[in-house]
Amino acid sequence: MSPDARPSPGAAAAPEAAEAPEAAEVTEIAAGYAFQGPALDLGAVLWEGRCHPGAQVRIPLAMLNRHGLVAGATGTGKTKTLQLVAEQLAAQGVPVFLADVKGDVSGVSAPGEPGEKVAARASEVGQEWAPRGFTSEFYALGGIGTGIPVRATVTSFGPLLMAKVLQLNQTQEQSLGLIFHYADQKGLELVDLKDLRAVVTFLTSPEGKAELKAIGGLSTATAGVILRALTTFEAQGMGDFFGEPEFDTSEFLRVAGDGQGLVSVLELPAVQDKPALFSTFLMWLLADLYHDLPEVGDLDRPKLVFFFDEAHLLFSGASKAFLESITQTVRLIRSKGVGVFFVTQTPKDVPADVLAQLGNRVQHALRAFTPEDQKALKATVRTFPTSAYDLEETLTGMGTGEAVVTVLSEKGAPTPVAATRLRAPQSLMGPVPAADLERAVRGSQLYSRYAEAVDRHSAYERLQEEAAKAPAAEPPKAAKGGGSVVDQVVGSGMFKSLLRSVGTQLGREISRSVFGTARRRR
Repeated sequence: MSPDARPSPGAAAAPEAAEAPEAAEVTEIAAGYAFQGPALDLGAVLWEGRCHPGAQVRIPLAMLNRHGLVAGATGTGKTKTLQLVAEQLAAQGVPVFLADVKGDVSGVSAPGEPGEKVAARASEVGQEWAPRGFTSEFYALGGIGTGIPVRATVTSFGPLLMAKVLQLNQTQEQSLGLIFHYADQKGLELVDLKDLRAVVTFLTSPEGKAELKAIGGLSTATAGVILRALTTFEAQGMGDFFGEPEFDTSEFLRVAGDGQGLVSVLELPAVQDKPALFSTFLMWLLADLYHDLPEVGDLDRPKLVFFFDEAHLLFSGASKAFLESITQTVRLIRSKGVGVFFVTQTPKDVPADVLAQLGNRVQHALRAFTPEDQKALKATVRTFPTSAYDLEETLTGMGTGEAVVTVLSEKGAPTPVAATRLRAPQSLMGPVPAADLERAVRGSQLYSRYAEAVDRHSAYERLQEEAAKAPAAEPPKAAKGGGSVVDQVVGSGMFKSLLRSVGTQLGREISRSVFGTARRRR
């Protein structure tokens, strides 16, 4: 029988005479997942609509830093798959980062609730299920929502990521890069958005244009676009995400006292209407980890597994430079011991260069209601190795909590494609009560370190100080037109003195990475 003619797992049971080759096929698939080292248990093989608990589907722990993709239509069980993998990683001492977009992942911290459905699923897949919660920390971007505030300085965020959140085009992105370059050279630290706005305003003044001319210049029109984008961004309440104390991403690498990996959950429901912001912030977190971690090569277990939810939002409308930076970061961070799983609806949401680096695949059901859906289905099937399943039929016929799986074996080769009924998470499948979440946040040892924002002296404050001196130094310019603080100061001799002083004392250009993000002083 040719592979194309073989039945899918959703097909009706075959007559008894045909059971032998089916059993052989299940045995062959199971053999591809019989790893010697530690592994995560995903579930049991589905074949001809029947679950085979003796044929377990697993992922080698050592291959989790080869990255992965969890995909599928809305409501097919992607979030529960993340929870299942996260809790097993934590149980084996591997820290995990999860982005909780809808607010239903916080249950990983609490024991699950027994019930008939859970018992039935456990029996079907050969799972010894027992309720268990996992040590968790909860974070929130800029402190908006319930969680330990996660902030970044504008300087460390860098021009490429900033251009992404400001929705700038390629030309404007390049101009923003010049602004960051200039601020770096002069030691004008950009901590929050008002710092960036002050520097842009200065560089569009007559004196500022002369300063920037040597590195390519900045048109007034482009600077105006950047300033308007900053103003709109702040008006939407985005200023809270930038500032200090800046979050130290090494907090994600911690292990609990009992040896259990810490589960870090970034609570995003309060900003889920700002998808470009949170997806770009996730990329900053990943890029920052990449900066700080040493090269370690292939380990027997990853240092951290990072789940990047709603991944399509990151790539949508991204510039060529931005996409190249993502690709490079994903490719290189493997050798730092970090695994990255992108979570989205279809593989086509992820650029081909990134998709090619994702060695582990968990594909939940897809829908084919429209011509566009059918096109996406065919494209998804082509991304899988040749298999014994009719994948088009299988992917449209699977139920919630079922997926087509292929991973990398311990030798780095793809395993056989396996339609899988997934195990049930041991933790709570839903959010914890709001009061419990608030109590967990305030009880964290990190809360006092990051809770209160600090507004220290940086570029904007330095300009204000010089503005106070400007009237005495140059009364006509300072008083003319009653201009803004920045307008008054940019033409003053005192500001020239400030730049020379800052350039001498602090003006060492910041070393920037593939995203233009800067190393921070720890």
